Amino acid sequence: MTQPVENTLVAASEQVFERANAAGADADLIVLENESLSLKANEGELEEHTVSNTRTFGVRVIKDNKVGIAYSEAGDQESLVWMVDQALQNATFSTEEPHEKILNDPQSLRSDDAIFCPQDDSTVEEKIDMVLALEQGLLDKALIKSAPYNGVAESFGSRYIFSSAGLDAASRSRMVYAYAYALAEDGEKNAMKGTGQMSRLTCDLNIPELVETVADLSLNMLEGRPVPSKHYDVIFDRECQVGLFSVFTMVLSGKAAKDGINPWREKLGQQVADSRLQLWDKPRLMDGFGYSLFDDEGTATMDVPFIVDGMFQNMMHNSVTASHFGVKTTGHASRGVRSPLGVGHHQLFVEQGEAGQAELLAGDYLEVTSMQGLHSGANPISGDFSLGAAGYLCRDGQRIQPVRGITVAGNFYKMLNHIACIGDETYWNWQRSACMPAIRFADLAISGE
Repeated sequence: MTQPVENTLVAASEQVFERANAAGADADLIVLENESLSLKANEGELEEHTVSNTRTFGVRVIKDNKVGIAYSEAGDQESLVWMVDQALQNATFSTEEPHEKILNDPQSLRSDDAIFCPQDDSTVEEKIDMVLALEQGLLDKALIKSAPYNGVAESFGSRYIFSSAGLDAASRSRMVYAYAYALAEDGEKNAMKGTGQMSRLTCDLNIPELVETVADLSLNMLEGRPVPSKHYDVIFDRECQVGLFSVFTMVLSGKAAKDGINPWREKLGQQVADSRLQLWDKPRLMDGFGYSLFDDEGTATMDVPFIVDGMFQNMMHNSVTASHFGVKTTGHASRGVRSPLGVGHHQLFVEQGEAGQAELLAGDYLEVTSMQGLHSGANPISGDFSLGAAGYLCRDGQRIQPVRGITVAGNFYKMLNHIACIGDETYWNWQRSACMPAIRFADLAISGE
């Protein structure tokens, strides 16, 4: 961490806690900093060059079992005093929450800058050349008419958490990414697909490879058509599978269980999935961009098993939900500068299974490579979903027909008990937020022609 900045923030936190303590309240303070660069190309010209630099403070005060939050985008003494006073006033209007306390955990935590925030010597001009090359590379492809969504971006973020009990936690991370969606047209047929790449260093981005991948995704789908309506085995690609799992993480939420809306709230220790399924949160996998040394209460994170041999083992807890259920926090507290305390996962991880490619890809199946309406078409409480989809009809590992104009429907919680096999290799999605093997789900309803 840069010492002058950190010293300034420590001084700010001391002002905040002095004000809160004088009013008889405990408090914690989150400070989020972000520096970002965003570039976009359009018809061979640089269309967007946006630079932003933000710092936001968010305080949580607890007095007489009542919680108040407030935020400020300024860090001068007057603004910090106003923020604390606003939080104290907000607390007077809140209902009592006897389980919510500022944790008595006076520790110091620091992430490793050498790993998560390495020095990147690339220039802005080099990144501009990259985004122009990305768009032009796609436009040079036959039948690619435009790349309406494209970009190269860099983000450098810092997160600090202080508490009146002596907590001092800080982490920094850098990411750089490139993405594109290409529109392909052939007569009256058109298709638009895309993907991206993400890394810590600009030099790791491979623009020619991304051009080829995006072009293939779009061009391959031009001949897409519906398949007959019936039940198929389905393999969701790594992007779709991560999205599907993420939508239904309510069943892992201790807060949803506390609020009475978690459909698995009474199923701890029970079978909820195929015995081959092992689902974890692994926040300290360093290859992922969901890496987190500590949660938003400053609790050190750890690997947490959610499903082991198909059995439901743990929920995600912050200190409040843990106190409510009489267990220990799992390091899943989630809070922004403007939001109350919740829970959230860091990096979902599914252990590899035993199925090699021959078993995983045997016979006929659908490979789903895109889904529409993932949030509006899915019900996390019931588990039901009905989603527009596209992909490929496959046989013995070979794509035999591009498919679109179909609907895939089912119940996610039942799907977990109808797994044909689990692949023996794990993969990150392109945003590196989750790591999973391919899972072949049996007998899903597909509506086509």
